[in-house]
Amino acid sequence: MAQSQEEIKQNEAALDKFKMSFFDLSGKVAIITGGNTGLGQGYAVALAEAGADIFIATHGTQGWDATREMIEKRGRKVEFMEIDLTEDGAADKVINEALAKFGHIDILINNAGMIKRNPILESKDEDWKNVININLNAVYHLSMAAAKVFAEQKHGKIINIGSMLSFQGGKFIPSYTASKHGVAGLTKAFASEMGAYNVQVNAIAPGYIKTANTAPIRADKARNQEILSRIPAGHWAEPHELMGAAVFLASDAANYVNGTIMPVDGGYLVR
Repeated sequence: MAQSQEEIKQNEAALDKFKMSFFDLSGKVAIITGGNTGLGQGYAVALAEAGADIFIATHGTQGWDATREMIEKRGRKVEFMEIDLTEDGAADKVINEALAKFGHIDILINNAGMIKRNPILESKDEDWKNVININLNAVYHLSMAAAKVFAEQKHGKIINIGSMLSFQGGKFIPSYTASKHGVAGLTKAFASEMGAYNVQVNAIAPGYIKTANTAPIRADKARNQEILSRIPAGHWAEPHELMGAAVFLASDAANYVNGTIMPVDGGYLVR
C-alpha cells in the first residue's frame, strides 16, 4: 500500500529531528574502570575522540602516561584514580572523586575485569571469589552508586562489558562465565528500573578480540581454529572494532536503547 502524503510528512518530520550531533559527547564526563590498558584504554580514547572528558579508575598505574597522552592530544581532560574496586566503599569513592574533579558525571563504563583459566574440576575457590568480586560485585556497586547520581539529574548511561560467555558456557572458565552471565542479568535489572529516570543501561558483549587476555587461546592452534571456524567474519577482531558500539551506547543516539546485550562478534553467535 502506498504511503499517504500525511505519512510521508510525519516520517520526514521525525527524520529531520535526527542529527549526527547525537553522537557528539562534548560536555560529557565518562568514568571508565580499567581504562588504562587494553580494551578499556580503547573505550577511553574513543569517548575522548567523541568529545568526552574521562575519569579512569584502575588497580595500578600501568599505562597512565600513554593513556593521558592519547586523551589530551584530542583536546580532552583526563583524571586517574588508583583504587581496588573490590574494597569496601570503593564505588562511592570513585563516584565522589569523579564529581570532585569534574563537577558532574554522565557515563559509566564498567570495564575492569579478570579471567582465570582452569578445567572445571581443577578450579580453585580463591579464583572463583576473586573473579566474581571484580567482574560482578564491583559492577553492581559502581552501577548502584552511579545510578543514584543519574536518577537525581534525570539522565545518564551505564555501559557494562559482557562477553560471548554472557550467552554460552565456554571452556575452562566457570567463574568468568558465571560473572558474565551475571553482568547480563544486572544490565537488564538496572535497565528495567532506571529507564523511568531517563537512564539507559546496556552492555557490550565483545566477541573474540586480539588482546593480552586472549593471547593464550590464539597461541593454541586447535582452539584458535575452532573459534575461527565459527566466526563468519573469518578473523579475530581488532580492538578498535568495538569502539563504535561504546560511543553509540554512550551517546544521545542510543536514548531509546535500554537493557540490550549488544554482541560485537563478527557473527559468532549466529553459528
